[in-house]
Amino acid sequence: MKNKRNERLTFIRCPLCGKDDSRDYLWFDEYRYVQCLSCGLIYQNPQPGIRPLHKRYSKKYFQYEFRNQRNFFNLMRLTLRDIRFSDKLAREFPEKTRTFLDIGCATGLLLNHVRQQGWKVKGLELDTYSVRYARRIFSLDILNQPLEEAELPDRSFNVIHWSHVIEHLPDPFQGLKKIYSLLKPGGYMLLTTPRIDSFQHYLFQKEWRSFHRDHLTIFSGRTLKQMVRKAGFGLIRSFSWGGLAADKEHPLKPFKRVIDKAVKTFNTGDVIFILAKKKINN
Repeated sequence: MKNKRNERLTFIRCPLCGKDDSRDYLWFDEYRYVQCLSCGLIYQNPQPGIRPLHKRYSKKYFQYEFRNQRNFFNLMRLTLRDIRFSDKLAREFPEKTRTFLDIGCATGLLLNHVRQQGWKVKGLELDTYSVRYARRIFSLDILNQPLEEAELPDRSFNVIHWSHVIEHLPDPFQGLKKIYSLLKPGGYMLLTTPRIDSFQHYLFQKEWRSFHRDHLTIFSGRTLKQMVRKAGFGLIRSFSWGGLAADKEHPLKPFKRVIDKAVKTFNTGDVIFILAKKKINN
């Protein structure tokens, strides 16, 4: 079975609970989402394999990342501020041996920012153009490899950050397990992904910005936390943001600032962040 892009499609079991019992959730021209009847996870089924997915990262993708790099960086920097990354979390590790991995590091702005704070940093990025840019502009150490094939030793990092990556993985649970193995005991995972149980999804329904052909899994707060715990992590903190998209027209747009503040206060944003920790004795 193939889609309109001539990518071979495969039917899969639920990435969270492993069951093969689902209902149709939402259809689009090129793909469809189903919802697991056992655990409630929403995911594409059928879906392309790893190789066709990797081929989607073209020069056009880099141009998108480059245009938006400053906005993406500012959002990530605000998240680090919210969890007191520099003045609290960092102090849990010896100053000269702090190690930080950014998965899906794009053009490298966040990696460069963390390195300036004294961390030893490394990146993983699929898009070759972004890797070349980050190496040339910032002289960063970045592997042009997917997480599944990353040639990194276990227990290498104090902190692993991945923002808007897990929803792209064919097997998000194995991605979490891989990160768990790469973290040193007591290390932290910083995870950001779209969240379906949100005000913005309620408002836009099928037109919600995070229904996208590259988003293979769509999490709710509950299903994401369940998968994180299943991978062995201890959940430390979770919060969300994103009330109205800046690039979407809506009668409520004049109230965007108020709505954005409200969804963050009441934790109903369409982007969720999780701070999780690997056990000390693992």
